[in-house]
Amino acid sequence: EVLTEDPEMAFCTLANREDLNPEEGSIYHCLYQFTCNEKLSENNKLLCDVCTQRHCGPKNIKSEKKYVYTNAEKQMLISLAPPVLTLHLKRFQQAGFNLRKVNRHIKFPEVLDLAPFCTVKCKNVAEGNTKVLYSLYGVVEHSGTMRSGHYTAYAKMRSMNKHLSDLVLQGQSPQALETEPVKGQWFHISDTHVQAVSVSKVLSSQAYLLFYERVL
Repeated sequence: EVLTEDPEMAFCTLANREDLNPEEGSIYHCLYQFTCNEKLSENNKLLCDVCTQRHCGPKNIKSEKKYVYTNAEKQMLISLAPPVLTLHLKRFQQAGFNLRKVNRHIKFPEVLDLAPFCTVKCKNVAEGNTKVLYSLYGVVEHSGTMRSGHYTAYAKMRSMNKHLSDLVLQGQSPQALETEPVKGQWFHISDTHVQAVSVSKVLSSQAYLLFYERVL
């Protein structure tokens, strides 16, 4: 379904992206790059039905139409903030004909604000809110190479998130402002071995998958 939006609002976000100034090598920088405004021109021009109809007239049969392509702008933004946010980091790069594992540490926070990447008309955000906050509760880490390796996980044992329950079961977006991470104890799980760890240990891991639960 194609919806016609107000051009002045089409690329607006809940929070100002330009104030973000994300640190390179951080999850914020990854999200910023993923949601950047793209210019579509030359070979990437957009086929415009309105321009084609205006140029050829509505009565022309399809075989006679000369399709009109036009310059355009494209941006990927979040229109519905999920109860659980899963971020999958690309941990490989092309090196000639081979794939190479990327072992660089990507900095990620305990509390993530998704507002700079959400459309200003995000469906399940309370009116007036300029923050969409998520608390980290799980990390998957991969050690090894592209050919072999081992997966381990960090998980937080915590109390029930009432905001999350309301959002999943009743569709109600959180109203109360919670800027602190959900309290709980972190554990490192490797096969059958489970060990309690500090949050600093979790945040220093080379994350492959990140799991956040919504708190606002």
